[in-house]
Amino acid sequence: MFARFKLNAEITYYLLSGAMTLFDSTMFVYLTVFYFTVVGLKPLELVLVGTALEGSILLFEVPTGVVADTYSRRLSVLLGVLTLGIGFAITSLARSFLVVISAQVVCGLGYTFLSGATDAWLADEVGETQVGRVYLKSGQINRLLGILGILASAVLASFRLDLPILVGGLLYVLLFCGLAVVMPEKNFHPAAHSAGAGLPAMLATFRLGAQVMRGQPFLIWLVLINFIIGAASEGFDRLGDAHLAGNFVFPALTLPGLGALKPVAWFSVISLAASLINLLVVARLRARLEPLSQDRRRTAQALAVLNVLSVGATVVFALAGSFPLAVGALLLRGVAGALIWPLFGAFQVQAVGSQARATVLSMTSQGNALGQVLGGPLVGWQGNRSLRAALMTAGLLFLPNSLLYARGVGREESRLAELSPAPTAPEESGLP
Repeated sequence: MFARFKLNAEITYYLLSGAMTLFDSTMFVYLTVFYFTVVGLKPLELVLVGTALEGSILLFEVPTGVVADTYSRRLSVLLGVLTLGIGFAITSLARSFLVVISAQVVCGLGYTFLSGATDAWLADEVGETQVGRVYLKSGQINRLLGILGILASAVLASFRLDLPILVGGLLYVLLFCGLAVVMPEKNFHPAAHSAGAGLPAMLATFRLGAQVMRGQPFLIWLVLINFIIGAASEGFDRLGDAHLAGNFVFPALTLPGLGALKPVAWFSVISLAASLINLLVVARLRARLEPLSQDRRRTAQALAVLNVLSVGATVVFALAGSFPLAVGALLLRGVAGALIWPLFGAFQVQAVGSQARATVLSMTSQGNALGQVLGGPLVGWQGNRSLRAALMTAGLLFLPNSLLYARGVGREESRLAELSPAPTAPEESGLP
């Protein structure tokens, strides 16, 4: 019915990714402040909010990936966007710990519908060798939209702290309505099996994904890499802002016409600075990163080096004795992350054949969720004694990934080249 309104797949991905970045940056700048001041959550409850989110992701990750491979990756993406909209809307209305937890479970379900399915859909529609290029361009678009979201958040929060979250949730629902009309799916082929439809078909798809995992030991390495990322990042994400707020005296911040701003405004300033720096760095390196992202061996080498850079920046941030040094280390860590994300995403997509891609990527993503569930509370417990020691631990937890990239990936490279299917030709994007 709406076939004539379908957009080019690459443009649709930019729309999806860019809109989500805009909405998320609008909601998340003051989300912790909302939890503390409006809902009244205590530190332990705040940690448990994150645990509830990651626990639901761990629970739902593989079943939703199977849905994407069995029925439709487009359908899975649409369900994910709608579910997130509902979850964030519930969050904005929450005034108790139990309601916040319930909203996080809903959001976790939404994220798992998107996880794996989005990357698999993109690889099918544009060709797996083009995924890295699309990720890099999308990252640049997203950073610009993220800046707009930070500014919008400041305006909305000046009226009510729950308003940015409510607006973000409603915008997710509107995005679902728009994508239902314009999102194409031309190259999806359901996982090949003879189980018919319904639960038997889903179980057959899951078995196919498990066979792929067993047949490619390298994918177990990907699960381990994701586990380490989850365990390390959860601690840093929960405690980084607390380290800045609790261990440093913020310099006075004055803007012409507005006078002296509250110290909390520094978080918006740092977020804006990080977005601008990442935008400029990736733009300058993009011509080198795009061909690099199509070569798994070179991508693995780059990831190993960037991971060491991220670890070093995190350690400096944890030990910094001055506010400028801490902010500088934080910004450097952000640059490393901005380069790691598209390269690692492209690397994972290219490591898996198309037929069970969403299921297998969901299985590897479970490693991330498990790492956050197990590692986050442990780092958080350490943070009760010393934020600096906890952040040091979070940073050093990343270090083994460089070894996994440099050694394990290199040894499996020739095997992957034999197992991976021939790349499909990308569809015309109409973009330069």
